[in-house]
Amino acid sequence: MIRNTYTLCLILALTLALVACKPAPNDTSLGTVLSAKTLRVGMMFGPTTYYLGAQGPEGFEYELAKAYAKYLDVELEVVASYSLDDLFAKLDNHEVDMLASGLTVTEERKKHYQFSPSYDEVSQLLVYKRGTTRPREITDITQPLLVTSASSHLENLIALKATYPNLQWKESPEHDAEELMAKISIGEIAYTVVDSNQLAVNRRYYPEISPALELKKAEPIAWVINKSSDKALFTSLIEFFGTVHHDGTIIAMQDKYYGHIQEFNFVNTRAFIRAVDKTLPKYRATFEKHSDIIDWRLLAAISYQESHWNPRAKSYTGVRGMMMLTLPTAKQVGVKNRLDAEQSIAGGAKYFQQLIARMPARIPEPDRLWFALAAYNVGYGHLNDARAITRKQGGDADRWVDVKERLPLLRQKKYYKHTKYGYARGDEAVNYVDNIRRYYDTLTWLDEKVTE
Repeated sequence: MIRNTYTLCLILALTLALVACKPAPNDTSLGTVLSAKTLRVGMMFGPTTYYLGAQGPEGFEYELAKAYAKYLDVELEVVASYSLDDLFAKLDNHEVDMLASGLTVTEERKKHYQFSPSYDEVSQLLVYKRGTTRPREITDITQPLLVTSASSHLENLIALKATYPNLQWKESPEHDAEELMAKISIGEIAYTVVDSNQLAVNRRYYPEISPALELKKAEPIAWVINKSSDKALFTSLIEFFGTVHHDGTIIAMQDKYYGHIQEFNFVNTRAFIRAVDKTLPKYRATFEKHSDIIDWRLLAAISYQESHWNPRAKSYTGVRGMMMLTLPTAKQVGVKNRLDAEQSIAGGAKYFQQLIARMPARIPEPDRLWFALAAYNVGYGHLNDARAITRKQGGDADRWVDVKERLPLLRQKKYYKHTKYGYARGDEAVNYVDNIRRYYDTLTWLDEKVTE
């Protein structure tokens, strides 16, 4: 009996010791992340957060989380979902260490969670389909809204209902912002609420979606962690965001994902989408044939910006054809007839690839592409003049977001008189690159929709 009692006590002691060695299931700590060598981050699928592109995972939140994982020297494990309810449940159950999904910092959420330092801000917009009656006041909303459940939009609507008792809405745990905007575009629903950055991204694909009302002014967005998370994890987030704000990483990422979509032109976007449907099929195979190391869709986007896919396009400056080549450039790349569509596309592709190759190897992607596009428009020499100005002013001459700020200075005598190549319409080069990036994004999205 004594032996059995001793054995039971020994087993109990060993069990308690083993339990004590394991981290508690409701404890999220920096030590746990570092010992596991893995950072588990919950994200919503979507163009502003996380999606699978042609080259693998992409998205603002994904790239930022990847930078944080690198900062901690651990691997990033993305736990993606289509449902905010699901993500918050995973955070509550400690299945993820944090949420990085463009989530706004609201008073209700602050009661239950901690937030990292803010890295951007968004406003809440009521959107509707262009051509239907636009609500100009909340009292003009005559049909129920459909909104994503567990979103900050729902929290705001509940607050608004105290003032506007007739305001009605339905929650959907199954639809994200992009899907709700798609429903508006086909007339399935009348209204929804989206964040301003979500609208900016999706108007390239659904140009008929328009903002009607600002339902809530700009609020900060941040990552979310459990209140039970230890101070070391929270402190590391403060240090990380301090670093990426200071070294310009955040600014560069914001330019990469949002810098080219600040301006929206409804007529231009609709015309491009029609051209993709009606004109591009005639030339798609040719773009694919001659794209070589670059994405054929980027080559097609350059051509649309240059000529709107018109093989006989001409300019008063002397450029001609689908890729609007100058006569010297055409001779350099072996084009004998600039008005022949295939010769022009082949020549333009060859010239663009030469420009990419001329960029210093230290310039990372996608900045190398944006620099090459600017050089295609304004010339390699003028681009280097702008990079020199950037360097003199303390900017990073290898970072597009810094150089694009200085390109317009090439119009001003006090700057261009000190450059090697002199005056240039550098502001046009900035617009040129932004336009091509928009066309490329839209064309990629449309092409992938067809192949799904």
